[in-house]
Amino acid sequence: MAKHPVPKKKTSKSKRDMRRSHHALVVPNLVPCPNCHNKKLQHHVCPSCGYYAGRQIISV
Repeated sequence: MAKHPVPKKKTSKSKRDMRRSHHALVVPNLVPCPNCHNKKLQHHVCPSCGYYAGRQIISV
């Protein structure tokens, strides 16, 4: 039977919470599209009209 590593001490609530401090979800920064005024991610092609930087990149 193989022996697996086991923690020697119980992890305290403080240490556990400090480890999880970077696990929070972030809200995406949505900006209005200058062409169709729908919400889109910054520096991305607009999914509803296909425009980016004033010109059409994809046909939607």
